[in-house]
Amino acid sequence: MESAADTIKRIFGDSQRSLGAEMSETTSRYERLRNASFPQPASTRFIAVANQKGGVGKTSTTVNIAAALAQAGSHVLVIDMDPQGNASTAFGIRHSSGDSSVYDVLEGRLDISEVKQPCEAFDGLEVVPSSIDLSGAELEVASMEERTYLLKHALERFLARSDEHFDYVFVDCPPSLGLLVINAMCAVNEMLIPIQAEYYALEGLGQLINTIGLVQEHYNPDLLVSTMLVTMFDRRTLLSREVFEEVKKHYPNIVLETTIPRTVKISEAPSFGQTVIGYDPRGIGAVAYVEAALEIARRSPSVLAAIESKQGEH
Repeated sequence: MESAADTIKRIFGDSQRSLGAEMSETTSRYERLRNASFPQPASTRFIAVANQKGGVGKTSTTVNIAAALAQAGSHVLVIDMDPQGNASTAFGIRHSSGDSSVYDVLEGRLDISEVKQPCEAFDGLEVVPSSIDLSGAELEVASMEERTYLLKHALERFLARSDEHFDYVFVDCPPSLGLLVINAMCAVNEMLIPIQAEYYALEGLGQLINTIGLVQEHYNPDLLVSTMLVTMFDRRTLLSREVFEEVKKHYPNIVLETTIPRTVKISEAPSFGQTVIGYDPRGIGAVAYVEAALEIARRSPSVLAAIESKQGEH
């Protein structure tokens, strides 16, 4: 019996540059992923997704990796630390001004258990929403004691009292290097950095790596840059390929082999209150994010071992 990929190839032809070839390849990748096994990490992985440069696919990466892992059977908590609340929007979570949110958690008014909401689209995925109220939080908490550890302490309290086990906790950071981002970096032990496939990508990356180094030195010595993901990749252009190779050369052990393509479906999905995983599951964007999530899941043993080794140093 002819497979869907073979049918598409027969109709549209076999040229590597043709739409048919791309559709055929995407269908084949989708079918392979349906049979893939996603290993669960031996212990919870705490991952902040950050890049101070806006428009690099940071929130898209957070929500779609989290959705792909939840779809594969993992129990996932996403904490939205961006006042814009785009991650909350993509999951279809209530986050209007005045709603209970991460703002109340940071200020000590509510526990994470009182704020988190289940994502209806994916079993096993829960979200701590953000709202525009969070935009004033940096000034409000600036004078508080241990202001860099507010999220860390709230997360530790929640997990200590909860019967739930989470395989992954993701924190979506705002596009800045302020107090909210430092709170996120202090609450996790891994950083996932999305890098846009463009000329200035490495320049901004140096600044972020420097900030992470300062956080490691002064606040969180266990913090590890575990993953980099090249986004908005266009394999037809030499520039995209050169940026990928350059990042790979500098950070060979942490750059994922999967790249995320520039596709309208990824940016279109949140306007329907969805991730691209739910909105266009067979599309090239969703397939790429599921492949990236699979890579992240398969790297769990080596990443957790590196974190344990880092913790043993002090």
